[in-house]
Amino acid sequence: MLAQNQTPLLDTLKICAERPHTPFYTPGHKRGVGISEKIANVFGQTVFRHDLPELTQLDNLFAPAGVIQQAQELAAEAFGATQTWFLVNGSTCGIEAAILATCGTGDKIILPRNVHSSAIAGLILSGAIPIFVNPEYDPVLDIAHSITPSAVAAALQQHPDAKAVIMVYPTYYGVCGDVKAIAQITHQYNIPLLVDEAHGAHFAFHPQLPTPALKAGADLSVQSIHKTLGAMTQASMLHIQGERIDRDRLNKALQLVQSTSPSYLLLASLDAARQQIALSGKELMSRTLQLAQEARTRITQIPGLSILQSPTWQGGLGGSPGLITLDQTRLTVTVSGLGLTGFTAEEILDQQLGVTAEFASLQHLTFIISLGNTQEDIEQLVQALTKLTQMTSSVTKKSEYKHTVLWDDVFNMGNSVRISPREAFFAATEALPIPETTGRVCAEIVCPYPPGIPVLMPGEVITQPALEYLQQIQAMGGFISGCADASLSTLTVVKDEF
Repeated sequence: MLAQNQTPLLDTLKICAERPHTPFYTPGHKRGVGISEKIANVFGQTVFRHDLPELTQLDNLFAPAGVIQQAQELAAEAFGATQTWFLVNGSTCGIEAAILATCGTGDKIILPRNVHSSAIAGLILSGAIPIFVNPEYDPVLDIAHSITPSAVAAALQQHPDAKAVIMVYPTYYGVCGDVKAIAQITHQYNIPLLVDEAHGAHFAFHPQLPTPALKAGADLSVQSIHKTLGAMTQASMLHIQGERIDRDRLNKALQLVQSTSPSYLLLASLDAARQQIALSGKELMSRTLQLAQEARTRITQIPGLSILQSPTWQGGLGGSPGLITLDQTRLTVTVSGLGLTGFTAEEILDQQLGVTAEFASLQHLTFIISLGNTQEDIEQLVQALTKLTQMTSSVTKKSEYKHTVLWDDVFNMGNSVRISPREAFFAATEALPIPETTGRVCAEIVCPYPPGIPVLMPGEVITQPALEYLQQIQAMGGFISGCADASLSTLTVVKDEF
């Protein structure tokens, strides 16, 4: 057992920052002396004194042999991994590296159609061929959940030459599929299960939270420590166990997608966040769960609102769904009963009532309750939602939200990958007016953000329901990212030689 009270990287960074010396190294602000007065007044001088490069004492992220190695070993033990890598380019680079480490050009990889856009970037970088599995879907709430064990089994039976399987655990809404069953199926083919666990970094630290992906049998997990724990934004970790993934190839892949000038502020925040959750995780998560339960109980009593509970379905797209759990710290409130879209509700809460949600969708608002929230935050949230209900009652605006095109309409139309994402990305392209793009091959990633789940991706045939879905989201106040034309008047498509 390692001493989890240690913070070797953070401590060494502090020593280096406080040691009197004359700097002739990067960054150019020289330990804050040359920093803009305006930004120094906002952040203070201390943070810039600690903004140091890869000095000898601070180790090397790509060949760690000192304090970074020690910090990563402590993290591996705390999170239940065989080996852990610190990430400074977010979980995005971890997902990309996981795909690069397991797939090459033309290799097949099985993944859910509601995968994050970082996985599509991984497909483009690697040249892998996606075999998409539709997740289970709730048509009433218009929410896509997890892929099922039976759906993965069917995909592997049809594509036994696949090199890996990816799943999202939990989804943006906090829904957790059956990692254990999917891992067992995947391992029958002696290929790794890769898990996008960006929103599940806290799972290992309380028995009432879902089982961590590694403990359930996953071979690799990528976690955004900054999303639900105490690290700085962009600071993440990649964990592996077992021998199904070539560690040397993973190391090389990480060097391709991480900065060669990593921020030691981010790295040190990972060291500190690990120490905090390793020593006090159960206490912190108990309080977080208590706050979340209070919010759920009180919000369900507000007329017109409902809360996403643990999802259930009968068979559906993938047959038996396996074991389904819900991260109780993730709070999704359905506001369509007020006659509002989630986008409008989000705007009112943020601009008029002083409460900011994690993200909005057509019917819902999703809130992350974490170790940084307080009793006062829950009180403010409940009061704001109560006022939102009263405001909409007085206006009697009950027709804003309408069921038109749903997520399932888009992905049950048989969206097909005509060419690989990599081929489409590098192909000759042209921009066409939206009405002329139906049936053409998309050449860009187009997705509502957050959560960053692509509706269209390079190599995929553009369908009319997909276009209508994007236009509907935009018309109702949602934000579409990834496309060259932010107005969504045109889309970039592959020229007709394909």
